[in-house]
Amino acid sequence: MQPAFELATILNLHWERANEQLSLNSWQWRTLHAIRRCRTAALGGHIDQCDSCGHLRISYNSCRNRHCPKCQGQQREAWMAARQEELLPVPYYHVVFTLPEAINQLALHKPAVVYGLLFSTVWSTIQSFASDPKHLGAQTGMISILHTWGQTLTLHPHLHCIVPGGGITSTGHWKSTRCKGKFLYPVKALSAVFRARYAAALRKAFPEQPPEFFNQLFATPWVVYAKRPFGGPDQVIEYLGRYTHKIAISNHRITAVNDQTVQFTYKDYRQAGTKKEMCLSAVEFIRRFALHILPKGFVRIRHYGMLSNAVKQTSLPTIREQLTPKQNRNKKEQPTAELSVPIEASCPCCKKGRMQHVMDFDHRGPPIAILNQVTSNVKTTL
Repeated sequence: MQPAFELATILNLHWERANEQLSLNSWQWRTLHAIRRCRTAALGGHIDQCDSCGHLRISYNSCRNRHCPKCQGQQREAWMAARQEELLPVPYYHVVFTLPEAINQLALHKPAVVYGLLFSTVWSTIQSFASDPKHLGAQTGMISILHTWGQTLTLHPHLHCIVPGGGITSTGHWKSTRCKGKFLYPVKALSAVFRARYAAALRKAFPEQPPEFFNQLFATPWVVYAKRPFGGPDQVIEYLGRYTHKIAISNHRITAVNDQTVQFTYKDYRQAGTKKEMCLSAVEFIRRFALHILPKGFVRIRHYGMLSNAVKQTSLPTIREQLTPKQNRNKKEQPTAELSVPIEASCPCCKKGRMQHVMDFDHRGPPIAILNQVTSNVKTTL
């Protein structure tokens, strides 16, 4: 179902006003500019033709920016398919580490440093608990996903982590956690270690900050949220699909746009996730969205330990073999069913043929000769 309003619409409608009132860096402006041109003639496009009925379809190119609401679908599906092949038949746990509001100003000033330390400190904390014989006594792994936003688009940096319920011992054998189906590790202990290590890392990265700043970091407990293990691999994949390529706000949450304001829905977690609506000035809405444009080249999905790219090629097959009953190891894999024609590749007119690529075109648009062939049945993908 097509959303009623789009982020690109807001950007185009209020672009000049935003340029006059907002002080964003060049990378943020470039990102917003790409989003507002996504799937428009400004980026050019391509023409497909049905190999059965000859139906023509003009499609405009995507910006492929990771912050664009319209460009995450295919990237998410490809990423999920790769992760599904790597899942082990073990419990997986969901743990969320959140930075306190006192660090927000540093995050605005040097986001790459603040968010980079978040990744490294969380992994250091998880691995310390995993290596402790009281909890596991093995090397574990982690998939971590950075989110920087709250429901109302305010700055709220937190790291979603998926951690398998076990690890590899020094002898190369799989060892399961001792949490007996509850939580991965003690949450209060995780929070205390995470806070101490992150504060120490901040002292080194920002020595110019006064002692009072670091003292206030210990004034309140830091939030570490832990959930019970997922029900199975399907739930892990479903979760990853919702969170990995999520952006600050989807087009479907935008409910009204005019020449002054933007209205959108959000969940108020202080009131049990009650769905509410918020109205902001258009420029303020754009400013809040821009808070969550990550620095150029910053990696927001990272793999650690036995799930890291350098290790998993050898570690995962070994673990899977250890976890697979001997009677099942020699079973031949069942042949996979032939895949059906993808919706985007099938002809929307005759429903029988496949759409074949004919040609590309730039911002000047399709050639007149092609346009003359297009009838009222042509579907232009926006």
